[in-house]
Amino acid sequence: MEDKSPKKKSKTKKIIIGIVIVLVLVAAAIVFRYILALNGFLDKITNWGPEKKEYSVIVMNSSDVSELSGLENKGVGFLETDTEVARAKQYLENIIKIDADVYDLDTMIDIFESRVIEAMVLETDRLEILKEEMEDFTNNTRVIDTFEIELDDKKITISEKEVTTEPFVVYLSGSDSRNGIKATARSDVNIVVVVNPEQGKILLVSIPRDTYVQLHGTTGLKDKLTHAGIYGIDMSKTTIEDFLDIQIDHTIKVSFDTVVRVVDQIDGIEINSDQEMKLKVEGKDKICEFIVGTQQVDGDCALLFARERKSYKTGDRHRGENQQQVITSIIGKLSSSRDYLLKLPAILDIAADSFETTLRRDDIMAFVRMQLGKTINWKVESISIDGSGMMEPTYSMGANTPLYVMIPSEESIIKVTSKINDYLLKNESSEQEQMTDE
Repeated sequence: MEDKSPKKKSKTKKIIIGIVIVLVLVAAAIVFRYILALNGFLDKITNWGPEKKEYSVIVMNSSDVSELSGLENKGVGFLETDTEVARAKQYLENIIKIDADVYDLDTMIDIFESRVIEAMVLETDRLEILKEEMEDFTNNTRVIDTFEIELDDKKITISEKEVTTEPFVVYLSGSDSRNGIKATARSDVNIVVVVNPEQGKILLVSIPRDTYVQLHGTTGLKDKLTHAGIYGIDMSKTTIEDFLDIQIDHTIKVSFDTVVRVVDQIDGIEINSDQEMKLKVEGKDKICEFIVGTQQVDGDCALLFARERKSYKTGDRHRGENQQQVITSIIGKLSSSRDYLLKLPAILDIAADSFETTLRRDDIMAFVRMQLGKTINWKVESISIDGSGMMEPTYSMGANTPLYVMIPSEESIIKVTSKINDYLLKNESSEQEQMTDE
């Protein structure tokens, strides 16, 4: 027989209330954890500050100089086309008395190799280009010291567009820089992202790193787009604005090494390879085997797929297409289910140190709320700048060192700019149609 005594009912009620309280506390703890994770992430990535440029002090292997003090009263060359050359000179002159002068790159290398000057100072990222293009030179030299210059923090123009209702343009710059997100570095990935929130559409425009463009504010020799990053992210952004005749509302800098951990956190992604490949993961005893067709890949293999270019006839252009695939797959996976929001703190923790944006905190939060409210399954379209490969001199390396570049085709540029304008005008067209109907 059921015991309906007041004492029994009271005890049961207390147990139920206790369970509810525990559940509420657990839920509150989870929500608090997510809020803390999101707040910490937003504080970090929206704290857009001045970039830093690293310099290397280089001597010949035959030199007896092994540290900066050995350059006392000796000739040291600086690159005249470096935008921060005056500050770099001043930095060293504050440490040691040197006979400093500026030269074009070809002249500086000549007098350096003939020992007219004892050392030369180059941006570390430009030195990396020399290692790729002038192997004999780099084999005969060594770095005795490095130092950093903090670039002047330019005033950032904040777009006033409402990101939940108005189409906007973002420049995504990706690099493999090992010196942190604040360092100037060659932009290996250059993607213009056009977002149309009301239509639920995203356009990814890939511009190959070797695209031959006129760097913003320069005359004479053109350069590879990737080299624009040596002069800072603003140079890359404004150069692309000139090239495509568009206005970029926001910038995102990202280290693509982050891809590995993010993809693993969301249990892998699907990619579609158009050829078989076997690629070794750097620093690991692991081989990624790609088959023709759709396949699931983990973080290591997703990054290799996004980086690979030597296996393809079209090289960097094909790599750009693969990068777009990886980005599209990540967006699709994250927006496919709310289950992945459970992994948000871990994902944000991974991305925080490798991600920086000029998007405002309020814009990002508004965008997140919109996605949670509507659960938009974004339609992502990809398009690329195309062209033909040639050997040409560049602004960064001088007239006497031709490099491989891609000359963009006019037809390709027209096609891309037309598509961008189509995405940007869709909302205006819709509003005009509605006014006409009324």
